Amino acid sequence: MSFESLGLSAPLTRAIAEKGYSEATPIQREGIPAVMSGKDVMAAAQTGTGKTASFILPLLERLQSGPKVKSNNVRSLVLTPTRELAAQIQDNAEFYGKYTDLKSNVVFGGVKINPQMQKLRSGTDILIATPGRLLDLYSQNAVRFDQLEVLVLDEADRMLDMGFIRDIRKILNLLPKQRQNLMFSATFSPEIKELAHDIVNNPVEVSVSPENATAHTVEQWVIGVDKKSKTAALIDLIKTNNWFQVLVFSRTKHGANRLVVQLDKAGITAAAIHGNKSQGARTRALQAFKQGDIQILVATDIAARGIDIKELPHVINFDLPNVAEDYVHRIGRTGRAGSVGQAVSLVSIDEFDQLRAIERLTQKLLERRDLKGFAPNNPLPESKLQPPLKPKKPKKPKQKAEGASAQPAPRQNQPRRNRPADGTPKRKPRRFGGNRKKPVNRDL
Repeated sequence: MSFESLGLSAPLTRAIAEKGYSEATPIQREGIPAVMSGKDVMAAAQTGTGKTASFILPLLERLQSGPKVKSNNVRSLVLTPTRELAAQIQDNAEFYGKYTDLKSNVVFGGVKINPQMQKLRSGTDILIATPGRLLDLYSQNAVRFDQLEVLVLDEADRMLDMGFIRDIRKILNLLPKQRQNLMFSATFSPEIKELAHDIVNNPVEVSVSPENATAHTVEQWVIGVDKKSKTAALIDLIKTNNWFQVLVFSRTKHGANRLVVQLDKAGITAAAIHGNKSQGARTRALQAFKQGDIQILVATDIAARGIDIKELPHVINFDLPNVAEDYVHRIGRTGRAGSVGQAVSLVSIDEFDQLRAIERLTQKLLERRDLKGFAPNNPLPESKLQPPLKPKKPKKPKQKAEGASAQPAPRQNQPRRNRPADGTPKRKPRRFGGNRKKPVNRDL
């Protein structure tokens, strides 16, 4: 289906054509008309399916008509969990809206706030923001929501995982009650549905993939390897296959830094992005990776959200994530927009429980492959596909039997441990003699 048939105007379809897209993806085919209808929308789509364009394009279409935005005001607000994702959405908004008169801005922490305040003075049609920085700007009267028409929560599941629920509720209290609400996410857990109950009203539900499914364009396999041999196995894997532009996931920030040092020693250019890095350092590392100046980008889960690299060929899980859902997000960095990608996981015996959790979540047994020269001393056991876990239901309070007394039985009718068989009370033995002296207080 073409973008013209979805009702998008010429300025937008011109920009889309320059981007190199001619056919809308499934989430775009369903999401764009739903958003343009003005109704609230809940959309679930796995990463890499064109989710961002499915709300940015109809936002731009809708905002082309309507009043001019006033100073410090915002007409639409997009909330995202990470700086990288916010910057990525801003890039899309700028590109798709370049033939319109609409203004978009992005605000997030880790950089100076004054330049952001200055940009907001002239008003913003689309503001992309992380929750913390948005509240900071509001407290300094740098942003107002009198003209707000649309609220978008992107990666809502990740925002809950990262503990943004309080900030989100604070922001919701600042916004006009009459507005369109859009929730986009890779998955919708029971917690997300509970949050949606307080935000969206009679939403149009859009889902283009089974919950927690991985993209069929991503080839996935597991290499069993001893933990101490992981770094050498990673270096061998990259050099033997002559892989370039590889995104490697580390579970910890220190592990990411250590891995970069070891890769550099092996003659493989690498950089790390994680929460301890400044925003400037993260941006420079990502840009160098996109341009091919460095071969390997080592990232933690939080920092990797929003990384969008066209036709990224390889993702390697150096460590399996503790949360199975993060595996879906990780490998979703490759195989995007119909391109083919590869996702490799280096798994040691102590990560077998995480592997089983991933297979249970995705309902897919991952292929096992051997890496020559790295046969583990402790091989991975074979795993069996288990049914997905069902959310626990709250326990119902116990019902009292009909006719049962609400009061406990009288004390004299209950058996006592020291009561003789005839029922007469047994005297307690005297513990001390009557002439016992008072104890001396030795603390004086």
